[in-house]
Amino acid sequence: MDTYTQTRKSFRARKKPIQIQAIRFYDNIDIVERYFPDIKIFSDVYKNKTIYSIWTLEGRMILTNWDYVIRGVNWEYYPCKPDIFEKTYEIL
Repeated sequence: MDTYTQTRKSFRARKKPIQIQAIRFYDNIDIVERYFPDIKIFSDVYKNKTIYSIWTLEGRMILTNWDYVIRGVNWEYYPCKPDIFEKTYEIL
């Protein structure tokens, strides 16, 4: 299907089988940074609660406990909620 046709009608597609690297986050900044030494995790305090976030291709995103931190194929980082991770990825 050419690019013109793709802009004119809906179509189905399958995600390519790529491998990513991930770790589960639970206030374990030191462990995440050990596996991903180039990641920068920010911590801010809001209403006496620590909020963690990371820079992604879409900007700064909140990272909550039990989220997965994923390093993609272009070495970009992003958080992923557990239910989405389990639907999208298979642990090797």
